[in-house]
Amino acid sequence: MIRAGIGGWNFEPWRKTFYPANVSKAKELQYASRALTTIEVNGTFYSTFKPPTFKKWFEETPDDFVFSLKANRFAVNRKVLSEAGPSIARFLESGVSELKQKLGPILWQFMGTKKFDAVDFEGFLALLPKSIEGVPLRHAVEPRHASFQTPEFIALARKYNAATVFAHSKTYPAIPDATSDFVYCRLQETQERVETGYTAAEIKRWAEAAKAWEAGGLPKGMTAFGKPAPKKKRDVFVYFIAGAKERNPAAAMAFLKAIRK
Repeated sequence: MIRAGIGGWNFEPWRKTFYPANVSKAKELQYASRALTTIEVNGTFYSTFKPPTFKKWFEETPDDFVFSLKANRFAVNRKVLSEAGPSIARFLESGVSELKQKLGPILWQFMGTKKFDAVDFEGFLALLPKSIEGVPLRHAVEPRHASFQTPEFIALARKYNAATVFAHSKTYPAIPDATSDFVYCRLQETQERVETGYTAAEIKRWAEAAKAWEAGGLPKGMTAFGKPAPKKKRDVFVYFIAGAKERNPAAAMAFLKAIRK
């Protein structure tokens, strides 16, 4: 399955570009979760939420909707990642299991200054649990330093079944290798002058890329850093993040329309 969405659902400019006038702020999640198929929650990176909040999100969204959660910064913004155990546990035990089957990937996003250290990074991956309170966990790791563009990193991610985030960004490295049973893609170059953020041709290209990943292949024009991935179907999560943020909902909806064609 290919899903597409945005980062969060509270953004004032979206009151003009996404939400109808009759949708109150209290109903924004209900509306967004029916226009899109997934949302990446960035607030969990900065703050600790409690079980009733996750339960409320679960109750307000459709049965087939999925949230991805950005892991708390205290687990990832550190010199030695392999010492993050207590912070990882604190985040995962904060109530994320209240999302039940609507809990999608956990995104572990690292500092742009964090360089690849095989021993330290494997120590971190070994800390990531496969489930929490009976709810299966899927992990996506987002290195933001070019030193991760190496076969050794790809092999490590596959060993621990962690997806490597593909970033379309002028700032961060792009790693297209599939390293898990799903692919996590963050498209960060939407343009304000384009109503749908990306042009129609670009939307079509990203839809074709997502279908290639879903089918178990590598998108055209992309070069892998590791050995070829095992040929198998994969779920694909595509988020329109950053860039011209006011355009991201339109970009995600245009992408979903292209996928359904």
